[in-house]
Order: sequence, then C-alpha cells, then structure tokens
Amino acid sequence: HVQLVESGGGAVQTGGSLRLSCASSRYNYSSYCMGWFCQAPGKEREGVAAIYTGGSTATYADSVRGRFKISRDNVKRMVFLQMNSLKVEDTAMYYCAAVRADGRSCVRDEYAYWGQGTQVTVS
Repeated sequence: HVQLVESGGGAVQTGGSLRLSCASSRYNYSSYCMGWFCQAPGKEREGVAAIYTGGSTATYADSVRGRFKISRDNVKRMVFLQMNSLKVEDTAMYYCAAVRADGRSCVRDEYAYWGQGTQVTVS
C-alpha cells in the first residue's frame, strides 16, 4: 500500500517562495511517476508538474513553468516542489500523487495514489 504525506505548505506573500515535500512509504518508488496537482476552491483539480522515474525529465503546466521546479530523491523516496515567484492565483490545496510508470507518459489524470494535501495561500 502506497502512502504519501505532504508538507511545506503555508501562507506567503506575492513573490515569495515555498518548498513542498512529499514523503512516500516503502514501495518500489523508483518505478513510479510522481506528480504534484492543485485544486483551488470551486475549481477542478489540475496537474502542476510531473517527474519521471529517473528524475531527469519533468513536465510543467504552462502557468508554473519557469517558476516551479519538481525534483525527486529516489533513495529517500521523496519528491519536492520548489515554488518561486508565487502569485495569488497559485493559492490552492496541493497534492502529491504517484502512479506506476510502466513505460508510459507521466502526464496523466489517473494517478493511483494520493496524499492528503497541503494548503498554499498567497496574498
């Protein structure tokens, strides 16, 4: 059973930075795509960033490209989201998610495992 626990959210002013972390339970972590998603009140959940198993390839939503950076540590089974130049519109609950890569794209909606989320508020 895969368990994901996010941390690092909080309240920050426009232009500030936050670093989100996601710790994963013991499983074949390096075989999984890891992603960050966000959901603002009244809006649908959307993908923010995804990182492939080796950690060298990542994808980003257009709204965050150049400001956010996703990274992973396969030894510690953790994934991170460095968020810079934060905007009010980045305010949302941020979720870490995992899905087996199986040779497919990590840009998918059907991630299998989800954390409880961490709130990011930018004002």
